[in-house]
Amino acid sequence: MKITALLVMKWQGDSNDPVILAIASDLTQFGYFQRSAAKEFIVFLGRTVAKRTPPAQRQSVQHQEYKVHSYNRNGVCALGFMDDNYPVRCAFSLLNTVLDEYQKNFGDSWRNALADSTQPWPYLNEALVKFQDPTEADKLLKIQRDLDETKIILHKTIDSVLTRGEKLDSLVEKSSDLSIASQAYVLQAGKENQPVLHHIISLQEEDGIKGMAVSLWRKFALQKLLLTLPS
Repeated sequence: MKITALLVMKWQGDSNDPVILAIASDLTQFGYFQRSAAKEFIVFLGRTVAKRTPPAQRQSVQHQEYKVHSYNRNGVCALGFMDDNYPVRCAFSLLNTVLDEYQKNFGDSWRNALADSTQPWPYLNEALVKFQDPTEADKLLKIQRDLDETKIILHKTIDSVLTRGEKLDSLVEKSSDLSIASQAYVLQAGKENQPVLHHIISLQEEDGIKGMAVSLWRKFALQKLLLTLPS
């Protein structure tokens, strides 16, 4: 069981992108040169799901090897990137606690947020470590009696969350969260029907200095190729 990232965002309706209020991530499963691409993808996917989670809604979105759990409480949205084995009730119990702590620490200051925050929030990093063990989140369920699992909306794919006519590839190409190289990773993984983050990990397969050199060369080659394509 694994939590890869926790995020808190300001929801701004379904026509404006959410603003990041806090983020904590554990990217140790990725190689050093792949971590920035992995984090960019997590931010992109988190923003995509948060934008489509209206107030008072809880939903879980399956995207390849991850479940993205999202809970919007009065315009503040907490998200968790967990693997399939992390219990859904525990995930939402954790998100509920994160929102409680955020409200306690920051009150309504989030309403004035206009741009993504780059300031670390120590509690979120601590929660990311502590709640890797879902039994810790399970203890919270004894306190949070209002969590009704039947009210959680489950989506089998990210496509089912998107508005009719929207395509994930199109959102990837337009996203300011993804660098050119990260866009290429995501699009190529989709063409190969391969989980995106596993695709990023696969770039690490070569050993030692040779592996680093090949990885950097691939990134440079992708950037160069995409820059030559017509817009």
